[in-house]
Amino acid sequence: MQKCVLIVDDDPAQRRILEETVKRFGYQTITAESGDVALAILEDPETPEISVILLDLVMPDLDGMGVLDRLRPMISKPPVIVQTAHGSIDAAIGAMRAGATDFVVKPVSPERLKVSMTNALKITALEGEIGRIKRKTTGKLTFGDLITKGGAMDRVIELGKRASQSNIPVLIEGESGVGKELIARAIQGESERAGMPFVPVNCGAIPENLVESILFGHEKGSFTGAVGKRMGKFLEADGGTLFLDEVGELPADAQVKLLRALQDGEVDPVGAKQPIKVDIRLISATNQDLIKQVQRGRFREDLFYRLNVFPIWVPPLKERLQDISGLIDHFVARFAGEEGKRIDGVEPDALEMLRRYPWPGNVRQVENAVFRAVVLADSPMLTVSEFPQIAAHVDGFDAAVPAAPEPKNEAPLFDGPAMIGEGVPVPATIAVPSGNGSDVLGIAALDGGGEIRPLDHIEADMIRLAIGRYGGHMTEIAKKLGIGRSTLYRKLREFGLEARLG
Repeated sequence: MQKCVLIVDDDPAQRRILEETVKRFGYQTITAESGDVALAILEDPETPEISVILLDLVMPDLDGMGVLDRLRPMISKPPVIVQTAHGSIDAAIGAMRAGATDFVVKPVSPERLKVSMTNALKITALEGEIGRIKRKTTGKLTFGDLITKGGAMDRVIELGKRASQSNIPVLIEGESGVGKELIARAIQGESERAGMPFVPVNCGAIPENLVESILFGHEKGSFTGAVGKRMGKFLEADGGTLFLDEVGELPADAQVKLLRALQDGEVDPVGAKQPIKVDIRLISATNQDLIKQVQRGRFREDLFYRLNVFPIWVPPLKERLQDISGLIDHFVARFAGEEGKRIDGVEPDALEMLRRYPWPGNVRQVENAVFRAVVLADSPMLTVSEFPQIAAHVDGFDAAVPAAPEPKNEAPLFDGPAMIGEGVPVPATIAVPSGNGSDVLGIAALDGGGEIRPLDHIEADMIRLAIGRYGGHMTEIAKKLGIGRSTLYRKLREFGLEARLG
């Protein structure tokens, strides 16, 4: 889905110029001739989501600064790029202090405007992701933080908000990877328990012999290996929310103890002398059909009715493909930041391919696919080639790995009689001119068997040659060889050449 840009300017000619320019960048546009009209557009629920606002500062009635003041209280607002004339730089700085993301000077070049818009979108995406992570960590995530365009998710959000206003037990159902835990966190984040502990437990990952200890805790020495006291997940969540993910995986005996804890509002730690009262909000989740599990005798019927007081069904991603664009933008911003790479977005053909794919792994699969694409990317825009596993399952798209480039016939780094390669003769000696222009001295490059001699042997020969040439004058020998005197004496000892100087 194309991002939408709101252009606010009282000059009709300037509005048309900006509109055509922004459209060439690949964005949709909405125009407003005044600040009041712009605010009315932003407040209209039928208005598409605005990604960027291009705002003129000087307008009659409500000017740009007035619009920024009205936008300031909004929790979620698009980035604002203000337009200013040459003589109003101070006003532009004031607008930045009032919340604008950037400013451009009229008449702005298309290149400058595009850079400003791209940066504004990236900064907003990163700020949104950082804020979302903070709210998730502190237990204050809300339904406004969920990446969704409505449609099939509207009912989920409506039910979740209703559930958040009470302490009623909630059972969230849906396929693996649809985001059940995020729904649970949003329910807590909009409830009276916001900011209190949110304790997730993956019931399918707990060893059967440790379920009771992990959920309810144990006393020191209560069983072999209990070297210390354990609080248990119920007590960790006291005052907050306990989230039992994949609750259908609990073994039968643990189901009995869970039912009793929910009925009595207290837990019995293993080895404890008396039960402990707990105050928790219980939210459960499952990707199974618990009714069928009850009919097969694998899940207790009384526990099912205790958990299934307020069911919420989260549809799979294939039923809400309108969320794909937002999810991809979200994960691109996150992983580009983590990997330290510049990724501006996804090419239109790649985005079309991603929208047509059914995503059997749901949101978790989108996350992993984008992570891989960001790691593979060599350019600021993700292409079909970065999603080869997806392209293989969507008709009309091909992300075949390009063939490796042919090796280049480059000249060797070193060229001379000692270079061995195709078409180059193998020398028997390293030629060393004698200096008088006639005879040539030679140092053997090959041994008697025709193999290359070790470098230390050749180095020893060079030192012997220098000793003879310069009559044993060590300072001159060291200078010509390009080494220090101490190094020269050390090599003489190593090569056993000291006797040559006697």
